[in-house]
Amino acid sequence: MANRPRTRLHVPQPPARPGDRADFSYLKLQPAGAQPRPDVKVSALATPPLATGLVRVLDDEHRAVGEWHPHLEPEVLQAGLRHMLLTRIFDERMQRTQRQGRISFYMRSLGEEAVSVAQAMALRPGDMLFPSYRNQGLYMVRGRPLVDLMCQLLSNTRDMCKGRQLPVMYHWRKGNIFSISGNLATQFPQAVGWAMAAAIKGEDHVASTWIGEGSSAEGDFHAGMVFAEVYQAPVLLNIVNNQWAISTFQGTAGGEKSTFAARGPGYGVAGIRVDGNDFLAVHAVTQWAAERARKGGGPTLIEHVTYRASAHSTSDDPSRYRPKDEYERWPLGDPVQRLKMHLIALGKWSEDRHAALARELEEEVAAAWREATQHGTLTEGPRLDPDLMFEDVFKEMPQHLLRQREQLRAERG
Repeated sequence: MANRPRTRLHVPQPPARPGDRADFSYLKLQPAGAQPRPDVKVSALATPPLATGLVRVLDDEHRAVGEWHPHLEPEVLQAGLRHMLLTRIFDERMQRTQRQGRISFYMRSLGEEAVSVAQAMALRPGDMLFPSYRNQGLYMVRGRPLVDLMCQLLSNTRDMCKGRQLPVMYHWRKGNIFSISGNLATQFPQAVGWAMAAAIKGEDHVASTWIGEGSSAEGDFHAGMVFAEVYQAPVLLNIVNNQWAISTFQGTAGGEKSTFAARGPGYGVAGIRVDGNDFLAVHAVTQWAAERARKGGGPTLIEHVTYRASAHSTSDDPSRYRPKDEYERWPLGDPVQRLKMHLIALGKWSEDRHAALARELEEEVAAAWREATQHGTLTEGPRLDPDLMFEDVFKEMPQHLLRQREQLRAERG
């Protein structure tokens, strides 16, 4: 017995902890322009090179290179920069507001703005979006008024969720953005089901959904993948690999031995890995995957390699589990800065124009906040009517709820 080999349990460990020097040597990177762009009709089983490589367009001199260059007009790039900068300024304002005690909770998307903005811009308005809680950029691109988002954060009389959801759990039926769920990964099978329905109805719309890499360890991820492959659903399945699932390093969810995109071909789903901080690369990969889906090529699993620069939420302290300088040492840079420098290199932007845009957007956000607070705050009225809790659940309200509503009204006088 003593000479028999023992089984060993492997527990993934992050490369650096607080007090250590940031270490990203585990990342599998490629130079910009190195990844070939296959035809959209490529078989899913032929995509492992895409799933283990990395699609990049912007090089270190801020030039767009390679076969994935989407050749977008400067006006489109400027619009993308505006959407990303607005997302960032909105996030910063809402973070400060939470710290002042004026809203109860918030989650920023700092460093991940291109994941949402570039993909939303590459899709069509009729395509259905199933976001996670760090996809604020989707609402910026599709034009949801900032006041609406702020009122949801305040749970005031204009709250789209009528006080029933956590802050940042937005939705927008008119804009084709599905309700956010705090139960992680539920949006994967939901998006697949919506895409299946669109195909049954003969539409050319696709669905797109986002989860973090940590959520890919949830059962709903696997259920969604199976249904997407079996029925060849026209859906884009995005894994946002921002390196940390709250305090858990991405290796714990399975990113240590292989890429997350590499799971796709194992299911019979096309897999592709993209630089999530490269606006042009995300836009190009999205266009490719959407065209593939519309032409009957089926689903695509897209891994966005990015970094969560801020805390997981306002309830989190990342200094307890990762080096403080990690974001400064992140090798794929900052998405806003990279697109700004690309436009400057093209002669279509400048530092002065960028500063002016930032001032304009800061005033836009401040004006929206002033308007939102007119509909109520956490400490001042007007307030939501408590009767709303009885609505929008049953088509015909059962007797016990009718009695409870009447009792509430009587107690309120």
